[in-house]
Parts: sequence; C-alpha cells; structure tokens
Amino acid sequence: MGEAFAQLAKEDPVAWRRSDLVVSTKLFWGGSGVNEKGLSRKHVREGLRASLERLKMDYVDIVFCHRPDELTPTEEVVQAFTEEIQAGRAFYWGTSEWSAQQITEAYWIAKVRNLIPPVVEQPEYNLFKRERFEVEYRRLYQNPYRMATTIWGPLNAGILTGKYNQDIPKGSRLDHYAWLRSRYEDSMADRIAKTEELMKYAKANFNTSSTCLAIAWVVKNPNVSTALLGASKESQIEENLKALSVARQLTPQHMEEIEAIVKSKPQGVDFYGRDLKKTF
Repeated sequence: MGEAFAQLAKEDPVAWRRSDLVVSTKLFWGGSGVNEKGLSRKHVREGLRASLERLKMDYVDIVFCHRPDELTPTEEVVQAFTEEIQAGRAFYWGTSEWSAQQITEAYWIAKVRNLIPPVVEQPEYNLFKRERFEVEYRRLYQNPYRMATTIWGPLNAGILTGKYNQDIPKGSRLDHYAWLRSRYEDSMADRIAKTEELMKYAKANFNTSSTCLAIAWVVKNPNVSTALLGASKESQIEENLKALSVARQLTPQHMEEIEAIVKSKPQGVDFYGRDLKKTF
C-alpha cells in the first residue's frame, strides 16, 4: 500500500494529495513474539511505527484497536493511543469488535483523566449480522458518545453475492479459510435460500445484483459512516460502487420488503436502533 501511494502521488500529485486521503491502520496481531501482539503501550508504539514505515507515511488519520485486549488494562490502552495522537502519528483512534461496555469504559476513562477517547468502532454488519450494531451499540450513536462506524463484512463473507449458491468456488474466502467456512456451516442453507430471493428482488426492482442491494441496504442506515469493500478485481470495485445509486432509491417500502425476505430484524428495535417499546 505504501508503494502504491508513493507511485500514484508521483504520477499525479494533485489527484493523490495526502490532504485528500483518509488513511487508517490497525493494531493487535503483529508477530510471534510475546510483545508483538495485543494493545500494550509497548506494542501500540512499536506496532504503529512499523505500520507507518510500511506505509511510507509520517502519520495515519485513524488507528484502530483491531480487537479488545483482555490482558491490558483499558486505562493503559487509552493512555497509549492518546500518546500516539499527541506525538502526531495519528489524528484519531478507534476500536474494532469491542463490546458497548468496553467502548463506554474507554470513553469515560478518557474523559475523567483528560485523555483522548475513541471516536469510531469497526464492527461486522450486514443483512444476516445485525444484533450488535442495531441493538447493543444503539446508545453509542447518541450523545455524549456520537460514535462513528466503519463496518466490515457487508456481503457476509461473500454469501450475499450469490457465488456460494451452488458450491464453494476454488480460491474464494470460504475455500481458503476453514475457520470461516465452519462458522457458517449450520446457517449456510438458509442464507443461500434468502440470497437467491434477494437476487430476484434486486433484479426485478433495481435491475442490479444482490451484491449492490446488500451494500446499499447497509449504507442506508444513518449510523453507518463507512463501509469497507474488499475486492480482488477492478470490476468488483466498479460493481460495488453502484450500490450508492441503489441506496438513494431505497424507500421504506423497499426496506420492509427486504426485511420480509431475510427475516433477520433484532427484537425490540427498528432499523435505526430506536426502541420500539420503551419501558420505565
């Protein structure tokens, strides 16, 4: 990535100005050594510096804690990322796959100790994975937290593209990662059946693919700040970006019809994380 940035900036310095780019990195796993993983102060400092060297940059805009670290006190984690920001190696820090409790703990430690709190969470979110994003995190989108989100897995490891409808293609994610394949074994038949219905719905209503529809559904949620798109071909990126146009066309009726297909809505809240029935 660092070599790509350097080459592109050299070829077209105006189009690839650093001020126009938002670059992020993440820390947790780094090597086999005992100090080369986790979120200790030592690994945060050394890991971020190593990442910057690879990126050939002086700073990143956002650095993520790729996972929570049960062996490091939250206070140390907050202190470590505050120091990196104050040193100019990052502008903001965020979390990934942290629980709401862990995020609020970090937030209030930062506030009490005059440190810098996390501003963004990177969770999994898609038509088949919704409970944490829509229910557990719903208070985090409000004051005082106002957490942004960079969601990953909008296509549920590719299941929502329809490429697994017949079998598991060679070289695909589920073919390459046994642990990921085992994760979906029990629910694969149900998800494939729903994906087939989504493919028909996407074609009939928007003349598009289930890939575009699934991404459009995700970005339609106002609590989604950014959606990560994984691609190995330029054509895949072009196809994924068409989802922006589809998202603008989605109406409340469309959302209800999609809901009727997937039947995955968490209990007690609506699509936007608002309580359907408040109790006092």
